[in-house]
Amino acid sequence: MTHIEELREVIRRLHGVEAKHVQSVPVKEVFQGRTVWEGVVEVFELHGHPKAPKVYAWAHDTNDPKKPKRHVTVLHLAPITSAVEAVRAAIVQEFRSLEPEN
Repeated sequence: MTHIEELREVIRRLHGVEAKHVQSVPVKEVFQGRTVWEGVVEVFELHGHPKAPKVYAWAHDTNDPKKPKRHVTVLHLAPITSAVEAVRAAIVQEFRSLEPEN
């Protein structure tokens, strides 16, 4: 299975629709002079999704031997309208999930 096929399967499983790969976008996100994320975001057109015309998807390695790879998908819904914004939203969400609950 190719990387694109793998992401297409994740999209089908998570969002319940078919996806057509349309573009690969290199993204480098820098915060306070440091690279916090760098990689390629795959852009897919969605067929049959009730709200989003596209989804941004990528995968990255983890330090968890039980789940060595993490897949990320971010729907193209305002305010997320680009691959860069999708990466930023995923970074914010990941940091929020690490914060201790009060």
